Amino acid sequence: MTQRPWSRRDFFRRTAAAGAVALGGTAALSACTSTNAGGGSVLENARNSGSIRIGIAGEEPYGFTGTDGQVTGESPEVARAVLQAIGIGTVEAEQVDFGSLIPALNARRYDMVCAGMNITPERCQQAAFSNPDYTALTAFLVPRGNPEQVTTFQNIAQKNLKLAVLGAAVEQGYAESAGVPAANISPFDDQNALLQAVTAGRVYAAALTDISLKWLAGKNPQAAVEVTPGFQPSENGQEVVSAGGFVFRQADNDLREAFNTELQNLHTSGRWVQIASPFGFSEANLPPAGLTTQQLCAA
Repeated sequence: MTQRPWSRRDFFRRTAAAGAVALGGTAALSACTSTNAGGGSVLENARNSGSIRIGIAGEEPYGFTGTDGQVTGESPEVARAVLQAIGIGTVEAEQVDFGSLIPALNARRYDMVCAGMNITPERCQQAAFSNPDYTALTAFLVPRGNPEQVTTFQNIAQKNLKLAVLGAAVEQGYAESAGVPAANISPFDDQNALLQAVTAGRVYAAALTDISLKWLAGKNPQAAVEVTPGFQPSENGQEVVSAGGFVFRQADNDLREAFNTELQNLHTSGRWVQIASPFGFSEANLPPAGLTTQQLCAA
């Protein structure tokens, strides 16, 4: 899937015209069935029960199960803080493959996705996104020393190199748009598979957000790899603004709106940085003022 091109110039022109915390409750991995068994809305039922179900994909540091068996990561921790503020104290999580996150949400296995998912027009046709939670740059995991000296998808294409991507993630679209042949792109199910593909020489590079790859390389200091400087990919000659958010079913507007209100409070109060910084995020990852989900969803 690819994201609508959105240049910095276009974004700021439109903007001008328009004018680590402790876990907030246990997080058990569990499969789920009915969402509205109580007859009310998801928000009403969650407030009444004090509990809500979320989906994650096991991508570190966005949303994953730690060595202690607890679900953590930037997205679940931010979600916990927001949900507590709207009266929901317990989060139960189910981990699925990244490509199954939205289908499982719409199948009512859980009530929201907390996986740092990029907001794209294609995904907006399938589900409803929160306000942007963060922005992130793209990078490559490459052999130590980066002997091919790649820093962009265009470099990958020009040098006819093989590339690994996370299945159903946006990087495959970025690569194809830059001219990387589909035969040179290999999707994998998880980050460890990306690392193994690079270290085994099956691909030259793996593409993902710089936050994910820095976390992955930091966890595997013995691996002879490094992360290239982060960059903004381009499509049709324009830079793409990559922003992630939380995902809801399209009918659950009351839950999404309540969530958006408290998410904005976290962003403006500085608490978001406190929550997200243990996972490699900083103030630089806050969404630019004026960037909206409507812009990112527009075709």
